[in-house]
Amino acid sequence: MPTPYPAETLLIEGADAIAFAQAQFSSKVSSLATGQWQFGAWLDPQGRVRAFFHLARLADDRLLLLLRGGSAATMADALRRFVFRSKLTLTALPSRSLTTGHARPMHAVDGNTETLLLGCGTYSMQVTTAAHDDSAWHLTQLREGWPWLPAQALNELLPPALSLHRLQAVAIDKGCYPGQEIVARLHYRGGNKRHLHHVFLSQAVSIGSVLRSDEHEIGRVIDAVNTDVGIEALAVLNDDVVAQSVNGRLNELHEHLVVQIDNTWPA
Repeated sequence: MPTPYPAETLLIEGADAIAFAQAQFSSKVSSLATGQWQFGAWLDPQGRVRAFFHLARLADDRLLLLLRGGSAATMADALRRFVFRSKLTLTALPSRSLTTGHARPMHAVDGNTETLLLGCGTYSMQVTTAAHDDSAWHLTQLREGWPWLPAQALNELLPPALSLHRLQAVAIDKGCYPGQEIVARLHYRGGNKRHLHHVFLSQAVSIGSVLRSDEHEIGRVIDAVNTDVGIEALAVLNDDVVAQSVNGRLNELHEHLVVQIDNTWPA
């Protein structure tokens, strides 16, 4: 059974909540309807992903972020530097449990800040104060290429390396936000040399670990689950190394690790 992940959530509410989020985050927040969620990211000025999250609009003036890695309190403190005179509050809520809920339409939101359901189609992610150990959502999302970022990957990876364009977490045409110039440059001129892959590992590797071949860094494991068919993982890999693989197999990495590529996602 996959290991349960904590639900770190951040509440943004007030008259300027939507405008603030639109200016700071990389998705089209202003087009998000009440009762819906979208993927979003907060980038640094160099375009690196500081945070990746589900962004749910609970009301006209209220947003709730479910972070896919990282600390809500740390993110709230960092965001407060940009509030200035905006009429809003940022509240890091106590960490709660994530469990698998009943089927709900993709992007639908039910509930409130205490108990929340985020629809994912055939199932939902339930944010709750009750203790649960049902994290079937985790393996499903890993196979779909929905990244969950360990601490080692925060502030390091560019959106194309995490396939955030595919998830509509990054917009090219929404106007300015931190890192937008880098995002546009990579989109129109290219230059991204790493992509996200679903892989099988020959042995257990700590989440967040750097993958090495002949002492050269070739990628990073950002998520992993031990399943009945082996160790499944999400890894960001260098394109040149993948190009040299044989039938998707990367042999004899550091500590005799073998990586078998099962699926690859575009930017």
